[in-house]
Amino acid sequence: MIAAYGVANLLQSVAAARTDLHQGFHPMLLLRLGRHKSYLVGVACQFSGFALAFFARRDLPLFLVQSAMAAGLGVTTLLGVLILKWRLPRTEIALLLTLTVGIAALVLAAKPAPSRQLGASGVLGLVLVLVVLGVVGFFAVRLHGAPGSVVLGSLSGVAFGAAAVASRPLASASSFTEFVTDPLSYLLVAHSLVGQLLLGLAMQRGSTTAAVAAMDAAGAAPAALIGLLVLGDGVWPGREWLVGLGFVVTLGSVLGLSFYAEPQHHHQVKPEPAHRMPKHLEPMHASHRQ
Repeated sequence: MIAAYGVANLLQSVAAARTDLHQGFHPMLLLRLGRHKSYLVGVACQFSGFALAFFARRDLPLFLVQSAMAAGLGVTTLLGVLILKWRLPRTEIALLLTLTVGIAALVLAAKPAPSRQLGASGVLGLVLVLVVLGVVGFFAVRLHGAPGSVVLGSLSGVAFGAAAVASRPLASASSFTEFVTDPLSYLLVAHSLVGQLLLGLAMQRGSTTAAVAAMDAAGAAPAALIGLLVLGDGVWPGREWLVGLGFVVTLGSVLGLSFYAEPQHHHQVKPEPAHRMPKHLEPMHASHRQ
């Protein structure tokens, strides 16, 4: 799951950088991104990661699965350095190491157990979250640069976190008929599509690391809390402190990556028409500087 999400983030980032900047909160962006093979392969990897995470949630608590998904950011960053020649400051290297420590603590603390079922109030809550995401996302697309990456990435994380909450009890369905007739199945699909759209918009704003880190942080915290309070997620006796430590270290690492991240790509903005300067007074092109 971690590897699949890491590759998916990288490939979708490449496609987002090659697609004209999308200004509106509209599904048309997904169709435009779909013209790139890298995006389609990235979506296939993301679907694989989602399927593996879905089956993991059948027995594992959300605080572990959602936090483990954040480790995909480490895979994305390493692949970006090796393949796309991203620059990785020492601070980000340290944060990636602490991220690994946080995940390890959560693995040691998690107690496997089936999920409780969500009641009608839980289903209604997921519907309300979907509506709020649509309204806030409509206005959030006006943000650009790093703030746009972080805000839209966070909204994407909330959507994917809601999908995780829906999938935890859904993974225990005893038959295909029960799966199809459960309203959680359709909320799972709806939240996943909204999350995918918001993530594409976030990656277009500049920093893949910031977008994915914000997504992971926003997707992990609420889902983990709901899992512990509502779905009956378990912790081994005497290891409760490991959950707290691991969760704080993991979220602190991804938030730190979001804070220190620099744009790995940006969209060129066409300059406004103006009178042409004499050639000897024109500024040097960025590619010829240094």
